[in-house]
Amino acid sequence: MNHEISLVVVMILVLLADLTIGDKNKKASQLLSIGLFLAHTILCFQWSNSFSPTEAFSGMYLTSEIHMFVKNMLNIGTVLVFLYAYYWNTHENKSHAGEFYFLTLSTLLGMYLMISSGNFLLFYIGLETASIPMATLVALNKKREESAEAAAKYILTAAFSSGVMIFGISMLYATCGTLYFDGISANFSDFNLSIMGLVFFIAGIGFKISLFPFHLWTADTYQGAPTSVTAYLSVISKGAAAFAFMCILMKAFSNYPEAWKEIMWWIIVVTITVGNLFAIRQKNLKRFLAFSSISQAGYIMLGVIAGSDQGMASLVFYTLIYMFTNLAAFGIISSIEDQTGKVSMDDYDGLYDTNPKLAVVMMLAMFSLGGIPPFAGFFSKFFIFMAAAEQGEYLLVFLALLNTIISLFYYLLVVKAMFIKKSDNPIPTIKIDNMSKVGLIICTICILALGFISPLYTFISERSFGF
Repeated sequence: MNHEISLVVVMILVLLADLTIGDKNKKASQLLSIGLFLAHTILCFQWSNSFSPTEAFSGMYLTSEIHMFVKNMLNIGTVLVFLYAYYWNTHENKSHAGEFYFLTLSTLLGMYLMISSGNFLLFYIGLETASIPMATLVALNKKREESAEAAAKYILTAAFSSGVMIFGISMLYATCGTLYFDGISANFSDFNLSIMGLVFFIAGIGFKISLFPFHLWTADTYQGAPTSVTAYLSVISKGAAAFAFMCILMKAFSNYPEAWKEIMWWIIVVTITVGNLFAIRQKNLKRFLAFSSISQAGYIMLGVIAGSDQGMASLVFYTLIYMFTNLAAFGIISSIEDQTGKVSMDDYDGLYDTNPKLAVVMMLAMFSLGGIPPFAGFFSKFFIFMAAAEQGEYLLVFLALLNTIISLFYYLLVVKAMFIKKSDNPIPTIKIDNMSKVGLIICTICILALGFISPLYTFISERSFGF
């Protein structure tokens, strides 16, 4: 439990720093928070090198090499979000900067517990630990009514989905007599109450991942939340939930794949299609990326329906690539919004003329999200399609490939606005702060290079999955 203990220590130090430094030197407090979490991230990588599978709390907490890798991946994403949020916390959110870092780390602790859970009780505790502080983060922008409205929609939907999920878990406990994943796997049957419990569980986790028809909160929440929070919600939260979901299906329900594969088949098809079709209609870039993330969630679930070690490896690899790609896009949006307040796609007309570097990075992010070779997003889609195809899901893969054509169309709309369209009032040349610049450089390098680092996918696939 080194990851969790270290993170709790960082949270306590961040809280103490915010209380003691106060308003005297907010920049120092922010730098200390980022530095502490960066040190935590580095330590986690060090511990991963000398790791051996462990369990705690009578098997409620489990960890393996792949668990460690995913936690380290989430740490990197969180560091990037902190870099992007530095300017916003320094200027607009100065009085609540400490709360931003503490609440974000609180949600990350919950995600750690979700990932390493071997029991539905610990999973649910982790889910709520991640969800409740997230609602506060969404409402953190006190100057905008949209932020409060977005938080209200998020927390109400989260409460309803949690109720549905816990109801399903109670049904599984009633029929299987245990909350341990291994015990449920041994005792699960095609009894109607067990199937209903599984359906309710899928409905609850579907909210967290933004799967259809549990996606309706996504666009409003993404639009109303501070952009740094939206970036965190769209990548870190989604990635942790998707990995935990697949772990549970492979541990608790692997003996009865027919009970959930058909459900997931239809959810994947409709999620990808609805996300793509609605993304075409969006003008606000945050809503645009919200529907894009819904579609991307459907692609991620292709690894889940594969139900194999290769499916798990492709899911982790896809999430890793998606993290850098989406954070690059949100880094551009955040930087422009913080300094100009503009978030509409029409505002980006002629961006290349005034901010060529930002336009190029945004173009690379759109190409990668669309799966255009030779960028990293192409390789992530290739591996996840291959994992599903190897399990005989040819029709599903074909429908997903057709949807990539639609996604290419709307991703290229952003590129067209920046490079082809002209504007009488373009976004002025802006100077990006050093923190955001570092984050964008890291994301750009990863978009260009990760797809060609073939040993990376091999490295992930060779990790111990603990199944």
